[in-house]
Amino acid sequence: QVQVVESGGGLVQTGGSLRLSCAVSGSISSINAMGWYRQAPGKQRELVADIARGGSPNYADSVKGRFTITDDSAANTVYLQMNSLKAEDTAVYYCKVLVSLYGEYITRQYWGQGTQVTVSS
Repeated sequence: QVQVVESGGGLVQTGGSLRLSCAVSGSISSINAMGWYRQAPGKQRELVADIARGGSPNYADSVKGRFTITDDSAANTVYLQMNSLKAEDTAVYYCKVLVSLYGEYITRQYWGQGTQVTVSS
């Protein structure tokens, strides 16, 4: 099976920084893409940033210039560095991965359990 574990959320003041981590483990033959989504209360889940293996990062307009997504392929981990945080960044942040499993030729999608980010003004 595949495990997706996020960490690094917490409470921070406006203008502060946090770094989220997402580690993927299991019977994975390849990771095709990894990304971060967020869901604020009463709102739909939205893309924050994602990156395909070997590709360029993609960001939501609301976080461009403030957030940076990077991946460590050797560790099967993706990071989200969040700087200049605003109150509107408050949400549960979820990691999503697209992987191929050993013995399969399809792409599967897995989500982490989410980590809370709260930005106080």
